[in-house]
Amino acid sequence: MKAKKYYLPRGMYYSTLQERESFYREEFNLELVEEWLSDRMKNVVFAVVIGRHTGIYPEKYRDESSTTILIDEYRDLEDVRDQILEFLPESVYYDRNLYGEKGEVLGQELAFDLDPENITCPIHGTLEDKMKRHQGLGFCELEFRMVRDETLSLYEELKENFTSVRVVYSGRGFHIHVFDEEAFTMSRKERKELAKELKAKGFPIDEWVTSGDMRLIRLPYSLHGMVSRIVTPLDVKELFRFDPVKDERCLPKFLKGSKLDRDAF
Repeated sequence: MKAKKYYLPRGMYYSTLQERESFYREEFNLELVEEWLSDRMKNVVFAVVIGRHTGIYPEKYRDESSTTILIDEYRDLEDVRDQILEFLPESVYYDRNLYGEKGEVLGQELAFDLDPENITCPIHGTLEDKMKRHQGLGFCELEFRMVRDETLSLYEELKENFTSVRVVYSGRGFHIHVFDEEAFTMSRKERKELAKELKAKGFPIDEWVTSGDMRLIRLPYSLHGMVSRIVTPLDVKELFRFDPVKDERCLPKFLKGSKLDRDAF
């Protein structure tokens, strides 16, 4: 199949099926995944997208390559890994909803999604400009640095009202997760109001994620197959200088030792 091409910073590129397989078979750290999910692990729902944005997928899943496939029946995380290896997806997610024993929704993890394409770039323009060039998911190093700084500002804003806040490098941009107990019980209306308030302050967040309309969020320690980087939780103190092109924690083994200068799209 022919891969779709978006412009990406040098050193980032679409992972091949072989590279995805090697990562999930040899590197995917299930202990860290379990630690991240913590008490939510019991009834968590996972999901994969095989090749929606990259156009890279196992031929037998051509018809399902752009759909979201839920992984809601599994014995343990090893079984989840086995199902991921079956699909070899470009992306792995988990459902932020908290489910009870009978499938009832008990609450939802509050999260914020900041991606570089939503930044107005002095070189590449607005998101609308990028969409016209069919580069809606493409981004440059300047846009990444700008969204990184925006993430730090939003973190500081959120810390005024919440205590347990974590930042995750999502592959292209950043996610901020809030684990305060009261955040899990916020109503849909409260989430929408918070999203609108933050947008009004100039933060380029995805309102769909914050409001809860989009429940799925990228799974930490999984591989972002569009940029060949590992989704990595970060200490906010290191955010200002964080560089995913070179940071060893974000580099899968198939990149380590390479020149990291493979042609950007």
